[in-house]
Amino acid sequence: MPELPPVPTLLATAVDALGGAARKGQQTMAAAVAHSIDTKEHLAVQAGTGTGKSLAYLIPSLRHAVQTGRTVVVSTATIALQRQLVDRDLPRLAEALEQPLGRRARFAILKGRNNYLCLNKINSAVPDEPADAELFDAFAVSRLGREVQRLNDWASDTETGDRDEVAPGVTDRAWRQVSVSSRECLGKSRCPFGTDCFAERARSESGQADVVVTNHALLAIDAISGIQVLPEHDVVVIDEAHELVDRVTGVATAELSTAAITAAAKRCAKLADEQEVDRLEGAADAWHDLLEDLPPGRWDALPDGVSPVLALVRDAAWNLRTALAPPGVSVPQGDPESAAARNQAVAAVEEVHDTAVRALTAFEEPDPAVRRDVLWLSADEVRGVARRSLHMAPLSVGGLLRSRLFGTATVVLTSATLQVGGSFDGLAVTWGLPPQSANRVDAALANGAEAPSDNAAVRWNSLDVGSPFDHAKSGILYVAKHLPPPGRDGMAPAALDEIERLIRAAGGRTLGLFSSMRAAKAATEVLRQRLDTPLLCQGDDATGALVRRFAEDAETSLFGTLSLWQGVDVPGPSLSLVILDRIPFPRPDDPLLVARQRAVESRGGNGFMAIAANHAALLLAQGTGRLLRSTDDRGVVAVLDSRLVTARYGAYLRASLPPYWETFDPEVVAKALQRLTATAPTPTGG
Repeated sequence: MPELPPVPTLLATAVDALGGAARKGQQTMAAAVAHSIDTKEHLAVQAGTGTGKSLAYLIPSLRHAVQTGRTVVVSTATIALQRQLVDRDLPRLAEALEQPLGRRARFAILKGRNNYLCLNKINSAVPDEPADAELFDAFAVSRLGREVQRLNDWASDTETGDRDEVAPGVTDRAWRQVSVSSRECLGKSRCPFGTDCFAERARSESGQADVVVTNHALLAIDAISGIQVLPEHDVVVIDEAHELVDRVTGVATAELSTAAITAAAKRCAKLADEQEVDRLEGAADAWHDLLEDLPPGRWDALPDGVSPVLALVRDAAWNLRTALAPPGVSVPQGDPESAAARNQAVAAVEEVHDTAVRALTAFEEPDPAVRRDVLWLSADEVRGVARRSLHMAPLSVGGLLRSRLFGTATVVLTSATLQVGGSFDGLAVTWGLPPQSANRVDAALANGAEAPSDNAAVRWNSLDVGSPFDHAKSGILYVAKHLPPPGRDGMAPAALDEIERLIRAAGGRTLGLFSSMRAAKAATEVLRQRLDTPLLCQGDDATGALVRRFAEDAETSLFGTLSLWQGVDVPGPSLSLVILDRIPFPRPDDPLLVARQRAVESRGGNGFMAIAANHAALLLAQGTGRLLRSTDDRGVVAVLDSRLVTARYGAYLRASLPPYWETFDPEVVAKALQRLTATAPTPTGG
């Protein structure tokens, strides 16, 4: 086909059609993405809020796809961004660029199979077994029944079968009653509803699309499983790339609990010899008794007595799997309902078997710095019932991403926060890319694979296109240097006094970001008695509803924890003050991050800086980024942790933040907030 117009021309056409204005950062980023696609060189782009980065990567992606006939995959971390791309950005771009591209661009959204309603499951009587705790909880059972009934009603109306369209949402427990995993699926050819299958229809549409929007989890499944889930593609754009490692780690994490083993056995009750089922149930009892005698925490080796019980679980699961359908032999056909039940049973016992094998082999490598997995025992309480589970997570996903992602496609990674300590290297090495700086930091790369070297074949560039905000004129970074460093015994009275004084000066309009839900609730309880403006706390209602109430009433403040650090987008006068109670270091007993720190230290690195400080730097950047969401916004970020300026690592953390005007003077901040409050317009709304 004839050569299409260059990206700058397409961008100008789109911006004009959409009624926007030219933005230098957007133009720079679009040109860099186009260059990356042309040269097949990976690219990391930091683009601040308001840059218009979606258009900056979508336009080069659409041009490449239409010009070459190849698909581009765009991966996001959040549902909100997926919806923005599919419901707003891509439809508008397809229309605006139809003439210069020569045809209307095609796009689709693709998620994992268990995100779609399974017509065979909803039309059969093969429910999941309730968890043991719910057998004795009448309220939980009745709620489950109500939600499943609502899903049955919704099934006759939905066009997509996509869980995200269920409003209000349902619990994971209810959704599992109407969905299947890839392992449990009968397959299109064997399922009586195969031709109408929502998941198959979505996959078929994605195969015809120029741009396929997916999520980091499905991208990870595609890479980890070795089974092609996504359509053939040669370019991947990863938005919200600061979350990539955590999302991939989540997908690669396994759990072995008594409940999971018991549930697998129950699925097989009417499908296999009773003796084989009893063996797996007996193994579940042995696993339960063993875990009850072990202290929670990370395992540096398999504790005494664990190997024989794991072997018992492994062998019992494998024998049951063989009884259901010999390895290499398809699950027997029969009627669809029976076949579905058998498929689900096979999937359940296979997962138990594979997880037991993974645990048994975790410590075969004697060097802890290059072991694949980190193992730890958790002890939680659910509705008054104690539950212990063994967890297995990869020490690093860098080697996996390097070979399965960067080794197979051109990758563009973007986010508003990709630099930590003023460098892209902190994140790059966790992605499996060689560091750019001469002073190498091999953070969390100890994964058994050869660490990337500066002379490696993988080539990548980085770019910071800046932000349309003038941070120094629009925002103040106030560090309460006079406060004592935060301790472990809750918030100090002086810190609560500081929060009260700041909120009063701001007239409400405050987003309080706390390092734990306990701290958020404790501060809320105290300050509701002191303040004469409304104060909401995460957990009072659904988070989305709380954010709406916060945005609609200028005098309202909202306190919360981690999900608010990254999920609140409230431009305008309702948000003039962001308070952070402390530097968001990971918990010192987090087994995975501690293991990653040790791995870095075993290679001569600084584990604290490479792991804990980088973790904190990213969250600080995300949290402080809640303040300025439009070019008219003004306000203050108040950090109540004096270590941000007094500790040796303070300068490193501050280098990760936007360049706000800094002060330690509480009087300067109070007067600035009072001036903002006096001149701020009142937001319209409920």
